[in-house]
Amino acid sequence: MNTAPLEVTTHIAAPPEKVWPYFTDPARYALWMGTEVTLSPAAGGVYRVHMREGIEAHGEFVELDPPRRLVFTWGWQDHPVVPPGSTTVEVTLEATEDGTLVRLTHRGLPDPEFVAHHREGWESYLHRLAIVATGGDPGPDPNANMTL
Repeated sequence: MNTAPLEVTTHIAAPPEKVWPYFTDPARYALWMGTEVTLSPAAGGVYRVHMREGIEAHGEFVELDPPRRLVFTWGWQDHPVVPPGSTTVEVTLEATEDGTLVRLTHRGLPDPEFVAHHREGWESYLHRLAIVATGGDPGPDPNANMTL
């Protein structure tokens, strides 16, 4: 059973052109999410984020429209319920008067438990992104010990 899409938003006090590379440059991505990141930001390109030992998200880029929108598939390595590429994440960056509204929509999660888990994760990581994209240090990843 697939649930309704999960939507998380945050505001970042930086223009979309400055925020965009934090979704497409592996070194910048790792500043806010993951420890090892492999990204090939083109349709069909690799999306892989190593979170911690035994926890790695895998998928591929589906669409990119810089600096406004990107879509990639998502799933967990060796996971029986949410395997690699089984869900879809869409990120839109909308210019505002004082920065960027980031809207992340995660579709295809199988049940409310996974929606709640992913909501908590995405909210935490987008908060970290807002800090990094404006030159701050988000500190240690509070999700480093979280389990699926």
